[in-house]
Amino acid sequence: MLWLYNIGIQLYGLIIYLLSPFSTKAALFINGRKNIFKKIALTADPSQKHIWFHFASLGEFEQGRTVLEKIKELYPQKRIVITFFSPSGYEIRKNYPLAEGVFYLPLDTPENAKKLIAALNPEIAIFTKYEYWYHYFKALKKNGTPLFIISGIFRTGQVYFKWYGSFNRKILSFVDHFFLQNEESRALLSSIQLKNTSLSGDTRFDRVAENAASPKTFDLVEKFCGTAPVLVAGSTWAADEKILSVLISAYPGWKFIIAPHEIDTGHISALQKLLPEGIKYSGLSETTQKSQVLIIDNIGLLSSLYRYGNIAYIGGGFGAGIHNTLEAAAFGIPVICGPKYEKFQEAKDLISLNAAISIRNEGELLDAFKTLVTNKRSGDAAKNYVISKTGSTDQIINYIQPYF
Repeated sequence: MLWLYNIGIQLYGLIIYLLSPFSTKAALFINGRKNIFKKIALTADPSQKHIWFHFASLGEFEQGRTVLEKIKELYPQKRIVITFFSPSGYEIRKNYPLAEGVFYLPLDTPENAKKLIAALNPEIAIFTKYEYWYHYFKALKKNGTPLFIISGIFRTGQVYFKWYGSFNRKILSFVDHFFLQNEESRALLSSIQLKNTSLSGDTRFDRVAENAASPKTFDLVEKFCGTAPVLVAGSTWAADEKILSVLISAYPGWKFIIAPHEIDTGHISALQKLLPEGIKYSGLSETTQKSQVLIIDNIGLLSSLYRYGNIAYIGGGFGAGIHNTLEAAAFGIPVICGPKYEKFQEAKDLISLNAAISIRNEGELLDAFKTLVTNKRSGDAAKNYVISKTGSTDQIINYIQPYF
């Protein structure tokens, strides 16, 4: 199976390379990795120990950020290095001030793994949620570097738990300790003889609680909202925006802030065509406050924009799966989402608490909206749920401190 894995890695790299002339993300993926080891050598001193954090993308960064920042608070002298697999994480956090360096992760080959471990000289390595790389994990084990997975989560359908998943189970065997989100994950790992686990919950709860306690303020957005009630729609896709347009027409007394998941020119133009009354955030001024719809065409604002909402709509539920519901819930506002939420424990929990409602069409959206407008306890239930789940970061820190 190793030969098949190696071929798959090389094939993946080739496909991305072939797509790079036509895809901005693919181009960033390829160009960001050019001369990567020279870039690392300019920043990371191999004679110094580093704490290596790896994140798949921006969402995982926000998830593991509380652990990183707590380590830096307790051990300010420690040198932290971050790698990202995806451009959506690297391009936004490449200048993150608490890290000595932020880099793209080279593709997982034996040579790259050997060179990266030598360049970073990691004291410990911390990966968030997922991203299990055979050669990197094996090289860390050979180097004697403790490897931790934080906010890990597993499901029965994954290859690790299939009869043909022996190679993938081998990758997991290189991990020193798994900090897991739920008991199901712990039981699944136990079923394949991996007992080095802790039930620590999800560090995202700590992160969103911190954010809600001290969010950014946006004066022009605040003026845009005025005294009107507000729905904040986060990480939306075209299918979400289509049904939201019906809600916007039905409630002229409400203001709507829409933050699309993709903010490329094509998507923003299509959204403006669907909602011609909308004003882009980049064009917001003192003279545009009467618009009913504000379209966020910038990255990095959404997590604080929920502070202005009375209700949140979380996008993605008509595609691969919903996005982050916790950022909104932390502000004590109820949530509406599409039908594809089953992979997300927090969404299932919020729905069971009547703090969120899943909808399948325009009619159900209108009904859910009416329900949440009249149910004043839904927001409190959302906030209390988030608060009840905090504490994961401290548990992880207490465990890994002896490894420094």
